[in-house]
Amino acid sequence: MKTQITDFFKNLQKEIWQKLEIADGKGKFVPDQWQREEGGGGISGILQKGNVLEKGGVNFSAVWGKMPQMLASRDNFGDGEFYATGVSIVLHPHNPFVPIIHMNIRYFEMNGGEKCWFGGGIDLTPHYVVSEDAKYFHQQLKNVCDKHHSSYYPEFKRWADDYFFIKHRKETRGVGGIFFDRLVANDEFSLEDRFAFVQSVGNSFADIYTYFMQKNKDIPFEPQNKEWQLLRRGRYVEFNLVYDAGTKFGLETDGRIESILMSLPQYASWQYNFQAQPNSQEEFTLNHLKKGIEWNDK
Repeated sequence: MKTQITDFFKNLQKEIWQKLEIADGKGKFVPDQWQREEGGGGISGILQKGNVLEKGGVNFSAVWGKMPQMLASRDNFGDGEFYATGVSIVLHPHNPFVPIIHMNIRYFEMNGGEKCWFGGGIDLTPHYVVSEDAKYFHQQLKNVCDKHHSSYYPEFKRWADDYFFIKHRKETRGVGGIFFDRLVANDEFSLEDRFAFVQSVGNSFADIYTYFMQKNKDIPFEPQNKEWQLLRRGRYVEFNLVYDAGTKFGLETDGRIESILMSLPQYASWQYNFQAQPNSQEEFTLNHLKKGIEWNDK
């Protein structure tokens, strides 16, 4: 099954490349194949200076080797040989009214399948929170989840609210999404069931994001909107470098640094003690970067 899973991730990367290139109309993903000295490798696909996307990465990897002792004890992975494969995506658009999006879906096993599980998530980080867009995004994810189990969306939505949270800012990274980890086979779900769910999440990505690309790419904006976009990108950088588990895993397993840090935007900024103007779009956004918002009810 490891081969089947790996092949799915590899093919998904190419399909997403193609759909995003069509939606962008100019940018092309440049493949960069790399090898990991300890075992495995991957293909990073980076698009830069497109019509809609300023910078985007859609990466595939399949790596293996000896589990670092730090991770074996701290994260309860156990000792032995690991195998990890998946697709990781982050897209940063030009227009401040097109949101940032992230998806990661992955498979992990220890000692030839002695222990194995799926993990991942997809979340939306708008520079400007728009209730209509957040509702659409969450409804699409709920539709995906409900095809597999009614408990998935509410459980994984709460998990995303908790995970994509910038603790030192006391704000969520965006409007959330779904997040899940260590989805193992059990009495209720087989490993094939878990894989089918992960496939559905992966296959939903391109249609969800190209909807936002087409809907928002031509909205006019002013210089102050770009300034705000750079500040929100700064928050994105803070989360990825301080809290993101995938970034930490890549660094601690001696991963390829260019691929690990492809999630960072080309430009970002930090302004001391920024205060949003009352009744502004910026204030509305800050007031909605909170856990527990039920977007489907708004």
